[in-house]
Amino acid sequence: MEDLAWRKPNACGDGNNCPEVAIGPDAVYVRSSLLPEAVAQLTPAEWRDLVSAIRNGEFDV
Repeated sequence: MEDLAWRKPNACGDGNNCPEVAIGPDAVYVRSSLLPEAVAQLTPAEWRDLVSAIRNGEFDV
């Protein structure tokens, strides 16, 4: 995997239990700051679907 620029939400501040995202040329990578070696790779369409579902509250409990 190429060098990726990982970003986390501003709401995390200096926290260490945050989601992190990196955008590559053909994929979006997602990981947890608690377990950075476990990386999920999504296509751009999968990423858009995930963000849309989160925004629509589909994962709210």
